[in-house]
Order: sequence, then structure tokens, then C-alpha cells
Amino acid sequence: MPFLRRSPPVEGPAPDPEGAARSSAEPVAEGAGEGSRPPAEETAQGAGQEAVAPEAVAQEAATQETASEFLADPTPDPGTPLAESLRPGPRGPGWIGAAVVVTALVSALATFLILAGVIRVTPTPAYGVTLLGINAALVLGLVFVIAWEARVFLHARKANAAVARLHSRIVGLFSLIAILPTVLLAVVASVTIDRGLSLGFTDRVRDVVLKSVEVADAYQENQCQSLAREIRILVDDLTRARPNFDRDRAWFENFLTTRATNLGLPVAQIMRGPTDVVARAKIDVLKQVRLPSAAAFEEAATSTDPICLLPSEGRVFAALLRMPAYDDAVLMVQREVSQLAIDFPGVSRAAAAEYLTYDSLRRSIQITFASVFLLIALIALLSAVWFGMNFANRFVAPIRRLINAADQVASGNFYAQVPTKKTSGDLAHLGESFNKMTQELRRQHTGLIAANDLIDTRRRFTEAVLSGVSPGVIGLDAAGFVTIANPAAERMLDLESEALIGQPLARAVPELAPVLAESESRPRALQQQQLQLTRSRGERTVTVRVTSEQAQGTSRGSVVTLDDITDLVQAQRSSAWGDVARRIAHEIKNPLTPIQLSAERIRRKYGKVITADKEVFDQCTATIVRQVDEIKRMVDEFSAFARMPKPAIAPNDLTEIAKQNLFMMRVAHPDIDFAFSAQGGAGSAEKIVAAFDIRLLSQVITNILKNAVEAVAEVPPAELGKGKIALSLAVEDGFAVITVTDNGKGFPVEGRQRLLEPYMTTREGGTGLGLAIVSKVLEEHGGGIALNDNPAGRGGQVQMRVPREHGPEPSAPGPQTSPVTTEEKGAAPTAPRIAEMHA
Repeated sequence: MPFLRRSPPVEGPAPDPEGAARSSAEPVAEGAGEGSRPPAEETAQGAGQEAVAPEAVAQEAATQETASEFLADPTPDPGTPLAESLRPGPRGPGWIGAAVVVTALVSALATFLILAGVIRVTPTPAYGVTLLGINAALVLGLVFVIAWEARVFLHARKANAAVARLHSRIVGLFSLIAILPTVLLAVVASVTIDRGLSLGFTDRVRDVVLKSVEVADAYQENQCQSLAREIRILVDDLTRARPNFDRDRAWFENFLTTRATNLGLPVAQIMRGPTDVVARAKIDVLKQVRLPSAAAFEEAATSTDPICLLPSEGRVFAALLRMPAYDDAVLMVQREVSQLAIDFPGVSRAAAAEYLTYDSLRRSIQITFASVFLLIALIALLSAVWFGMNFANRFVAPIRRLINAADQVASGNFYAQVPTKKTSGDLAHLGESFNKMTQELRRQHTGLIAANDLIDTRRRFTEAVLSGVSPGVIGLDAAGFVTIANPAAERMLDLESEALIGQPLARAVPELAPVLAESESRPRALQQQQLQLTRSRGERTVTVRVTSEQAQGTSRGSVVTLDDITDLVQAQRSSAWGDVARRIAHEIKNPLTPIQLSAERIRRKYGKVITADKEVFDQCTATIVRQVDEIKRMVDEFSAFARMPKPAIAPNDLTEIAKQNLFMMRVAHPDIDFAFSAQGGAGSAEKIVAAFDIRLLSQVITNILKNAVEAVAEVPPAELGKGKIALSLAVEDGFAVITVTDNGKGFPVEGRQRLLEPYMTTREGGTGLGLAIVSKVLEEHGGGIALNDNPAGRGGQVQMRVPREHGPEPSAPGPQTSPVTTEEKGAAPTAPRIAEMHA
């Protein structure tokens, strides 16, 4: 249709924007609730659940494998490939998490482009809800993926797995880095949207939009009024020219053309119907004249006012007015206006309607788009967290393998190896270095084990040698502390290993301090001294040698050897004195007989002749004879010591021999109490059989009892009280032990052992051969003698040992074969005892 009639402008109250906003926001809010979720969102979540099901199964398997990686025994079987034993198990379908993250990022980017206007979409509430639902579903997917990953490393941290704390710190750091800018961006975006929408929907902007509609309508109204005024003027002019219409039609048309041109009307026609043109102006400015509709023509034929017709197409305005002077014919005029005058009212009206619609939905739009921005921010945040966790997993995995391998090495498994990947960068280089280190450690460990076995073998051999040798061996460190001591050294020093090991030797054994100091001042020289050590078993002669161990000019310790040469010295002295005795017996005894015979002859021949000083003469000759006899007796003792007869050893009753000798002493000295015991029972008659020479051992017991009697006699009666001598027999370790104890003066504290040497005596007139002969007799029997103090108090004790069975070689006397009664520590030293033996 060519023309549309213009409607009058709308007048009345403006719509309530807040009410429209409430009415539009309510369905959005209801749609956002849990009970009335839109179908699209439900469908999206249903699809998400169906996709999560296989992921959950795979992630569960990954969790079990990861937990087994953290908690399993890290020590692999040496027979299996170690790289495979340390390689972590698969973590499950990690592509599911990556797919969820990529999808979420793509959705967030598309949403941002829509909001930015790059993708032109009308932001309606329904469309916003759709975007909201899609992004919410993806956010839930991201939360699930991240929660699953977090569950894995939280379980590892709870199990105190390797680098679990570092893993948590890296994830926390990445999460913090992602949270701060994302939250800031979301807040800024929300505030920007709110401020932007608020500025666009102020009262001033609203007035401007509505006024633009009024301006457009006023413009069209102005065009219609101008056209109506001009058509009235033209009708009046034509009414006056009515007589000429009938007389000269040509002049009339020229007149119509002239007036239309003057009024600026390109089209002017007198019509009696929609298609019946009576007359027209000959202008033809318009290419095509649009005729009015029949309805418009009929309305104009019945109206006295001009009718303005708005163009439905094009930009031509038309006006119709009835002409009563021309038999109610209708004059139609048309004028072309600018396109803006045609389009502006429609555009203004549409813009105003859209503005009012947006104004009514402003609150719901703000909420929807703020939610979308929040979801975009959450997607960015959760994606960054997932990337951080993924990076942390890839970063700590080589470190975890390295720590697990290091724990295996610490537990003694030197076959541990870590798998390396070239893509790991410096960590791969670290793993390769670790593998080289474990290989080198394994090689060195194998060598150390072999060397340790060799050292242990040598140590056992050395200990066996040291425990079997008779000399004492003591090892010292550079500071002089004892590091090792064999049993012989402990016996010589009378110290337990606990009191010796770890102690300074100079403090533990003060007698060795001088030789140790000399060795320290001259470390390269061998130091050797002969010392006298007094211990509970008596005084012993010991040769001490100190050898320093030097390494690069620095002392690394020393070795002290102790040789007990007491028996050797005693044997050497006995041998020397035996040789002296033989010489004395040969050189002195031969002239003694002539001297004695000569003195007796002088006394017989000249005793009758000499009258003066006869008494003196007789006394002198008697003295000569007596002293010669005394010298002969001494020479006989020397001869007896030098030519000790070989004992006739045979099994005999030691108990009977001891009783006989004790009986003789009891008869000879009734003022002394004599006691006898055998096998620990007083007065016991138990028979103890031993291998000995009856004559020699009887002489030994008699002389020891005689010495005990003499020791008791030397104590003043007021101090002594009642003299006591006890003889006891016992059996110990295959030896018969004869013990004689008295309460006499006892033995001297120092030099006690030398009393067993020949010609050593503390009694005036003694020869010093008694105890020497006793010691030699016992040595010939394979036994020994020990001089001790009386364990009950004052006095001395002599222990003699005789083998119960005669062996082919007699054993040397000493502490190894003789039971020694230990002198009580702190007891006052007794007075010297005269130990002599008379033939």
C-alpha cells in the first residue's frame, strides 16, 4: 500500500522501570534456583555426570597407584631392574582433566567475546541464563578435577610421602598467584558493568530518549501542517479560478502548474476518484506519482480538513482536500522530504521501546552478567590452579623419585637407580648424577666390604695371636689412651679390660709413665726398660718395650709389649750361683781337710809340751777345727745346691707326709698352735695323691714349717699373743696345693720375689739358700712357690704347688700355675720375715 495514515502521538504516564525490572528479574531468579533449573542446564549437568563416571573410576585407580608409590617399601629386589622398581605408576587418564580445562577456557573466551560485543548477540535474560548454566557446569567439572588431584597429594602429605610439603607449597603458591589477579579482575568487571549500566539508565538519559521520539513525531507533524497549509492556499486560488476552468482548460492547467511550482509542490492533481484525474500540474519532478487509496479518497471527500498521508515506502508526503467549487472533487498534492524525516521517528520509537525494555530488565541483566563474569573468573582461577597442580606434579615427580632412591641408599640398597627423561632438564641431569653416584657408591661399598672382610680376618688372626702369646701387648693411640690389650697384659697388670681400655696407660699403670714419657720425647727410637711390678700375686720383673707408629712424620700411636722375665732372671741367677757353688766346692773344700788335720795334729803333738798358756793354745786349735767344720758345712750346702739330685718322682700320699712333718714340729714347739686341713675340712684324713719325691718334698715341707716357726719366734710375745701355724692341702686344676700360713712377721713388701734367689737373706748368719733350694725342688717337680701375706691379718703365707700327675716337662712356676692369695688392699705392711732354710 502506498500510504499509511499517521496516528496521533501517544500521551500518558511512562512505564515504571523498577517494576519492569522486578517482573523480569523474578523468573530469572527462579530459574537460577536449585528447584527450577532450566532444562538446558539440567541437560548439560546430566551430560557432565555421564562424562565424569569413567573419569572417577580412572582417578580412583590413579589414587591407589599414587598412594602405593608413596607408601610402598622403597627397597627393590636386587634381582629386578631397579629403574623399573622406582618408576612411578600411571596416574590415570590425565587427558580428562586437560579436556575439561580446555573446554572451560574456550567457553570462558566465547562468553567474554559475547560480552565484549565481538560476537553480536542480544543480551536477554534467557541467553544470560544459558551462558550461566554452561559455565557453571564447567566450573563444577573443574572443581571435581581439582578436588581429585588435591585428594591425591593431601593423601600423600598425610602419609608423609617424599616432597609432599614441597608439593603443597608449590600448589599453594600457584593458587595464590592465580587467585589474586582473577578475583581483582572479577571485582573490577562487576563494578564496571554496574557503573556502566547505571550511567546508561539515569533520568537524564531516559528523558533524552523519550524526547527524541517526541522530536521525530513533531518533525512529521510539522511536515503535515506545512503541506496542509499549502494545499488550502492552492484550493483557494483554484476556487477563484473556477470560471476559467470551464472556459480555458489549458490556461487553468498552466495556472495550476504555476501555483504549485510557487508553493514548492512537485505534484498537484484534481481528482474525482482514486484513478480519475481531472487536471494536473505539469511539473513531473517526481519520477512516479503514488495515488491515494480509495479509503483515503473517500475520507477526504467527506472531510472539510486536509488529510495528511505518510508514505509507507519512499519519502513522499501527500495531502488531500475536498474542493466544493469543483463539485466536491479532491485536490491531491505531494512533496518529497529527506529520508531522515521518514526513518527518524521509527528509529526513535524503536530505540525508546528497547531502552524502556532494558531499563525494566536492568537489575536482572546486572545479576546475570555479574554471575557470568564471576564464572569466567572461576574458570580462569580453577584452570590456573589445575595448571599449577599439573606443573607441581611434573616438577616434584623427579624429586620424589630421587628422594625415594636416596632413602633406599640410606637404608643400604646401593642398587637404587632413578629413571630420567631428557624433558626434565636440570632434574634429569641431577638424576643422572645420582645414578652415577650410586654406581660409584656400590663399587666402593663392594670394595669396602671386601676390605672389611680382609681386615676382620686379619683382626681375628691378630686377636688369636695376641690371646695366645705369653707377652702382654697393649695398643695406644696418639694421645696415649689404651685401645687394645691382650689377656696376658691384663694378667700382668692385674687389671680388668674395662679398667684398662679407653684409659691413659700412664694413669692406669703409673710404673710405665717414665718409659712412655721417654718414648714420647723420642718417638722414632725403640724404648726398652726393665721394671719391677708389684701386684697382688707378688713382685714380678717385667721388660717393657715401646714402639711408636709413625705416619708422614706424625705419631699415630704406639705398641707396648710386656715380658714377664721373673722366672728367667731367677733361673739365670740360680745357674750363675750354681756355677759359683761348684767353684767354691772345688776350690775351698780341698784345702779344708789338710787345715783341719793340721790343727788336730798340732793340738795332739804340742798339747802336752806347751805348759804356758795351754788354755789359750787349746782354745785356738779348737776354734780352728770348729770353724773349718763350719766352712765345710757351708761348702756342703753350696755343693748340695749346685748338685741338686734328680728327684725320684712317683705317686705318693701327700696327706700322710704333711701330717708326719707337722707332727714333728708340734712336738718340737708345743707353745705354738699347729692346725691341719685337707680339702677344706679341719682334721680331715682324706687322702690326696700327687707325684713327688718323698725325701725332697718332706725336706721342703719341714723347712717351710721351720721358717714359719722362726717368723713367729721373732715377734715379741706381748705383740704376738699365741703363735699359730696352719698347714692345709687342696686340689686345684690338676695340682696339689700346700699352703702354710703363720701369724709371724710376714714377708717384706718390696724384693719379696728375690727371697727365692740364692744367697738372698734378711737374717744374720743365714746363707740365703733355703728358699732357693725349695723353689728349685718344686721346679724340678713341675710345680711352683708363691710368697703372699696372711689373708687373715699379720703374718705370711706360702703356697706350693705339686702336679698330681708327673709330666714329661716340668712347668715353670709363676702366676699362671700357682694360686696366689691376693694381699688385701690397704692393709698395713708387715715386718720383714727372715726366710731361711737349714740343711
